[in-house]
Order: sequence, then structure tokens, then C-alpha cells
Amino acid sequence: MPPVAVNELVNEVVDDSASVVEVASAVEVASAVEVASAVEVASAVEVASAVEAASAVEVASAVEAANAVEVASAANESASALVSEDTHNPDERSDPPPPNNPPSGLQPRISRKLIEMLQGAACYRAHDRWAFLYRVLWRWHRGEHEVISMADEDGARLHHMVRAVRHEEHDMHAYLRFRERPEQEGAPRFVAWFEPAHDVLPQVAQHFARRMGRTSWMIATPEATVLWDGATLHTGAALARSAADFTDAGESLWLTYYRSIFNPARLNAGIMHGHIRHRFWKNLPEGAVVTHMVSQAAAGARKVGQLDTVGKRGGTTIPISSEQAAPERQQPSSLDECRRCDLWQNATQAVAGQGARRAKIMLVGEQPGDQEDLAGKPFVGPAGELLDKAMDEAALDRRAVYVTNAVKHFKWEPRGKRRLHKTPAQKEVMACRYWLETELETVAPDVLVALGSTALKSILQTGSATMKDYMDAPFEHEGRWVVATYHPAYALRVPDRESRQAAFAAIVEALKTAQRLARGESPEA
Repeated sequence: MPPVAVNELVNEVVDDSASVVEVASAVEVASAVEVASAVEVASAVEVASAVEAASAVEVASAVEAANAVEVASAANESASALVSEDTHNPDERSDPPPPNNPPSGLQPRISRKLIEMLQGAACYRAHDRWAFLYRVLWRWHRGEHEVISMADEDGARLHHMVRAVRHEEHDMHAYLRFRERPEQEGAPRFVAWFEPAHDVLPQVAQHFARRMGRTSWMIATPEATVLWDGATLHTGAALARSAADFTDAGESLWLTYYRSIFNPARLNAGIMHGHIRHRFWKNLPEGAVVTHMVSQAAAGARKVGQLDTVGKRGGTTIPISSEQAAPERQQPSSLDECRRCDLWQNATQAVAGQGARRAKIMLVGEQPGDQEDLAGKPFVGPAGELLDKAMDEAALDRRAVYVTNAVKHFKWEPRGKRRLHKTPAQKEVMACRYWLETELETVAPDVLVALGSTALKSILQTGSATMKDYMDAPFEHEGRWVVATYHPAYALRVPDRESRQAAFAAIVEALKTAQRLARGESPEA
């Protein structure tokens, strides 16, 4: 609703309503009607004003005629001014008026406990509430004091009505959300919309008047409107239609915060809806995003344990090695569960090594390519075909070796409809080192053939290693021979034929050298 419209509502409430210093008088009718000479509790008198005519004649024998007329008139006038349910539709009241000439009788005596229960139950919305409360009052007057007991049928209903009203007051305290208005637009500074199930607006308004001090606010409901100007409460007719009539620029900030603290791994939709009933969600700001977040959690966000917007935030790099970091984290039990780096997010699957489980030679490449990512097997694309040719040239049976990659997920960047290879970063290589170490322990090869610089850096566990420093001759590292050579993809990329042939020849020679070392021979031909 535009600011001007809110200001017009404020003026209308102030003009159309009487000042109400104590909203509690809407429930405690005794403070509005001087009926001490006839009835000790005003709620009972208010109930009497809505009794069926026949029943009223019956009870009239217990009330003096003149006082009963005065009480009924005053109660009707008080209810007309202060109780929202019957305020604006006097012609639609379903309960008949009291008799005009009741017989005279004794004054009823009512306990304080019954007074308090009638005051609360009078706010319970039911088509027969006044007739029912009158029946309770009449039974009490006849000496049936068990009417306020839970064991009595009427008493059980009376207790239920009182509890329902108290719960509604609590819910309105908890789930009513004030929306702030710009200070330059004047009073009220805050506005709110709520749809109570019972007539609890007067009590709740008194609560917020005490709670918010001199800050002005307005609460609108489908039945009535209450305005607090900082000193006085004003009541009026229903002026707004829904929560959409009020806006708050700060709600977007609140929703951002709410999304950031939402943890799908700890979501229990049943408990959430049990704490906050469905009818309250539609008027809460976060109600607009909860449904989406719950569906995302059900669709797999629980596995991550946080929203993907949080998971993608960049963190601070701490200059410390993984061996020195504490505590040691539990490692993933399978390669498919690996989340040690972010490459898994865009890869089709992890690609593990393949080959003989006790191979003497292990070939270590860089990472899976496009076809390897789709097939789930290493070296099955163009580079794999070239590697097969080189192995045939070197008389090396692929079934006798173990073939793997330093990085197990395909790192790529889009180029039109194609996925182009992108070299892994050193932190991604080191994150995947765990899986290479597992393969080294399982296969226990005597010779490692490093196909390319990425594989060499992974084997040596350093980002400063270069091919030119290690391609001249094989060397020993951690009790194994290491032979460095070109990656087959390099032999496919070089532009001229002579360079391709030279690269292919270097690969073949490295494979021959690896075989000699595996047999325990000298690396020299």
C-alpha cells in the first residue's frame, strides 16, 4: 500500500474511533458498565445480552427487572463500542435480544475463577458462544458449580475455549510482523497485518502498547484496526485487506539473512510446520522462500549441508600444509564421494585408474578428457589412441600396466557446444594426491611414467617441477624409478609434423626405458 494510503488509514482510525486508554476494557466489560447492583461480573451480563428469549425469561426470575434492563442496555452499548465481532454488523447478529420485562429476583454471586474464564471464553469465535456462556452462568447461579470442571461437558468446552483464546494471543505475539515505514512519512512508524482466529486484538494491542513504548504503530485485521500514537490507543473499523497492503524495503535484507542461515541438512519439515501452523506462513516474509528451500533440500541439498550459494563462497587460504593442519579430517570412502576440490561439480563422474592390480609400471597422466569423463575410463579418447600406438611401438602390453591420472575429475571450460580442456590448478592436483597415493599403495609399481608436467608435479608433490629438468634421464623418488615424458595430447597439439614425430618418439623411448627399469636392467639402451 502506498504511504499516502497508510496515512489516510491513520486519519480514518483516529476520526472514527473513541480513544481507548485501556484496551482490556473490551474484555473486562465490568469496567465499562456499572452493574455492581445487579451482577458482579460484566462478562456474564454481556453474555446475558445475547441469550435466547425463552432462556432469558427463565433466568429473569434471578434478576431484578429494573437492573436487568439497565444491565442489558449497558452491555449492548459496551459490546457495540468495543467488541469487533458484532461492531460493524448489528443487523446480522444471530442471537435474539434479552426480554424487556424480566421478573425480579436475587442477585447472582459469581467466583473470581468463573469471571476470568468467562472473560477469556467471550473472545472465542463460535456461532453459539453467547448462548453457551449464558448456560454456564445460569447453571452456576442454580448451584451447579461443577460447570467449571473439566469433567463436566460444558466445563470441558469452557476450558477449551479459554485455552484456544490464550494460544491465539500467544501466536499473535509471536507471529505478528511489523513493517517499518520511512520516518519522513510520519506516524505510524510500524504497520502490521494479522488474521486472528478469535477476538484477541484488544488484549494484544495492550501488550504491544506496553512493549513498544512511545513508538507509534498500527495493527490491521480483517475485523478491526488499532492505532497506537505513543500515548493513546485508537480503535476503528477494518481498513486494510491483506498483508500486501503494506511494504517494507528492509524485508529483502531479512530474506537474504534467512536464506544464509538455512541448513537443509538439519531440516525437519514436520517439526517446522508443527511449531508454526500453516495459516501463519502466508503473512510471514520468509513464507515466500521457505517452500523453495524445502523443495531444494528434498532434491539433494541435504547432501551438501548448506545452500549452494554458501558453498560457492570463496574462503581464506591458510598457509599451512595438510600434514600440519589439525584436526585430521575423515577422508571420503569412495572416489564418487570425493569433494576435496570443486571439480566434481561440473564433471560427469570421477575417473579412476585401470589396469593390472600388481603392475610393475604405472602410467600417470594429467586428468580425464571429454570422452574419458563420459566413459568413466582413462585414456580412451584421441590421446589414448596415440598412447596405444606408442605402447605397441615399444612392445608394451597395456594389460600389463596400470593407467591413471593425477586428477580424477575433468576440468573444462565451455566453447560453444564443446567442452575444452583446462589445466588443473596446483591446489586441485594436491587435493587429488590422496587418490594417487591410494593407488600407489595398492598397485605398488616399481616404475612411474609421468606423462606431462601435471603428472610430474603430482608425483613430486611440488608445483615448481618442470619437464626440462627431468626428461633427460630417469631418476629415483621415494624408492621408485620415475620416467618423465610428454603427454600424448601434446604430441597431437604441436603444429608441425616434425615436432609431432619427435614428441611421439620421446614417448616411445620413455616406455622402453620404463620396461628396462622394471626388469631391473640399466636405464641405458
